[in-house]
Amino acid sequence: MSVVIWDLDTDKVINRLKEGKRIDERAFDEYREIKLQKQISENADGSARVQLGETDIIAGVKFELGKPYPDTPEEGTMSVNSELLPLASPTFEFGPPSVESVELARVVDRGIRESKCMDFKSFCIREKELAYTANIDIYVVNYAGNLFDASAFAAIDALAETKLPKVEEDKLVAGEYSGKLKLSRKPILGTFAKISNNIVLDPNLAEEKAMNARFSVSTTEDEMLCAFQKGMGGSFTSAELSSMLDIALKKGKELRKLL
Repeated sequence: MSVVIWDLDTDKVINRLKEGKRIDERAFDEYREIKLQKQISENADGSARVQLGETDIIAGVKFELGKPYPDTPEEGTMSVNSELLPLASPTFEFGPPSVESVELARVVDRGIRESKCMDFKSFCIREKELAYTANIDIYVVNYAGNLFDASAFAAIDALAETKLPKVEEDKLVAGEYSGKLKLSRKPILGTFAKISNNIVLDPNLAEEKAMNARFSVSTTEDEMLCAFQKGMGGSFTSAELSSMLDIALKKGKELRKLL
């Protein structure tokens, strides 16, 4: 879409917010419609597809075996990667990971890791020698705003459906599993956009183009605040931060029911 069209859309977003409305008629603290499909891949150990409005994300979990890190010899680990597929947006290109792709993966990783929802010690098969690594791959199929929440939701749902591969003679046994992955918590990410002096939850693409600040927070069912991410050059007041945290906790409880 040309810069001129985006400028017109930005003006429309701002003018609607001045009237106390969003361009898609949602409330300021309302998510777009969420559609969830579980276990969409036969080859992944766990997978999910999430459609948040027109934003479309696929997440898959695949385990591999490796040597534990020297500073955590009794633990396995996890890794999150994201692919901004060119079919998802004319602004996405083939090549090395972009800044946006790296940020997306890190935000999803941090929300899951800092929630302590997985016991990495249970991933260890033999101290200092052999442990599971959970690889979480995120694929953006269509970009229509708020990749953060859609990706985080897809990742945690894929993990909730994941089975641990069976290990024999220090090798994974294809197609055989030792049980389901245990999650002690299910972190949910909530992302807000500040546009002029208004704050909205789950910004669509036009709202992202108009925003001057972004804030994401990951929460759990026991009201733990796991991770924060502030984006762009704008700022938030302490009152705005408090309001966003309250909304994120409330919406997290609602979205968790879908898992």
